[in-house]
Amino acid sequence: MEEYAREPCPWRIVDDCGGAFAMGAIGGSLFQAIKGFRNAPAGMSHRFTGSLTAIKARSPIIGGQFAVWGGLFSTIDCSLIKMRGKEDPWNAIISGAATGGILAARSGVGAMAGSALIGGVLLAMIEGVGIMFSRMTADQFRPLTPEEQIAMMQQQDPNMSPPPFGGESYQNA
Repeated sequence: MEEYAREPCPWRIVDDCGGAFAMGAIGGSLFQAIKGFRNAPAGMSHRFTGSLTAIKARSPIIGGQFAVWGGLFSTIDCSLIKMRGKEDPWNAIISGAATGGILAARSGVGAMAGSALIGGVLLAMIEGVGIMFSRMTADQFRPLTPEEQIAMMQQQDPNMSPPPFGGESYQNA
């Protein structure tokens, strides 16, 4: 059972692109609000105006940059799913590396390699944390073995004796 449902691949690109734009616009607004406040002249009205001006000028640009990243990442991810025939963490890692490299292509081969490395490592860390959390939460729903059940009952009531050989009832000593 999947913990969250994702859109099928052609629509996933549009969904991820929009989500990335929203995330970039909101995060960019917060960042630009602080930056505009700090860079404005003294006085609360000047700082408030500087904060709003910075938000209006830069937040849509930051949102657009995030949208480009999200759209390219999802396009590569969907392409890898189709080519490899499976959906696993390697698709995301390879997509992150390829996206980083492609977006840095105009800066030269060295910048491409560095951005690809950072993109791949970053996505590997994100996927690793996701796998770690899913394994940690999966253990919560694993059924207990009979030995684990007996040990847990004995922790709750230390005077409890183990069940008789072949019997299912528990007797207090």
